[in-house]
Amino acid sequence: MNFALILFVLLVITGAVTALDRYVLRKRRPADAHVPWWIEYPVSFFPVILIVFLLRSFLVEPFKIPSGSMLPTLLIGDFILVNKYTYGIRLPVINTKIVDVSPPERGDVMVFRFPEDPSLDYIKRVVALPSDVLAYKNKRLFINGQEVPVKEDGSYAYIESGLNRIVAQRLKEQLAEHLHSILVQPDVPSVQLSGVRQFPFRENCVYNEEGFTCKVPPGHYFLMGDNRDSSSDSRYWGFVPDRNIVGKAFMIWWNFDELKRIGKSIE
Repeated sequence: MNFALILFVLLVITGAVTALDRYVLRKRRPADAHVPWWIEYPVSFFPVILIVFLLRSFLVEPFKIPSGSMLPTLLIGDFILVNKYTYGIRLPVINTKIVDVSPPERGDVMVFRFPEDPSLDYIKRVVALPSDVLAYKNKRLFINGQEVPVKEDGSYAYIESGLNRIVAQRLKEQLAEHLHSILVQPDVPSVQLSGVRQFPFRENCVYNEEGFTCKVPPGHYFLMGDNRDSSSDSRYWGFVPDRNIVGKAFMIWWNFDELKRIGKSIE
């Protein structure tokens, strides 16, 4: 469901009725006449819809985390806020950038429209920028030939779909200024080769049993989930173009099961 489009349509309808009533119908209506419902309701809702539309389109937008691909950073059921102007101001609905603000940085947690189906919103971590050469070998990241620093941080257990209990190795990874936790399962391959699809600029990548190497094309980004072995990400469906960017995730504003997570910043 394209909520932005629905909101825009409601805004246009209520705005048109409000303008029609203010400049035409109100002048023709007797002072003591009852306002018809088809005028009263749109006029009442128009300011609310306008405020929600502006806030959601240009400032912040809420999302709910539906899967465990970003564990342990984000839990299933986390409600997060996404900054819509960090990477530039975009026209709502068509998502065309009209003002540049700042580019994404390595380590940012980004919400974007899924390249294979732009009606879906995904959330992953930016690991490589345009023109970067990224390698992922034996569960280690290399950016432009330099290994990304990691250190062991114990283990992490969680329940996967199907009630499977997973015990993963927890690592602290330093991507630029972002120090964050990731999960890896040593017995799982770095990439499931059977799951790699054809995608734009697929020729920029070389896959083998140890992992892969990719050169990120201009205007694109490479994103991965923090739960490295339980994430469908750029390894499998390719690069994220700049036009698909929605915004930067920055805060957890609610979680029904873990209230202590409310207000937590997203690293």
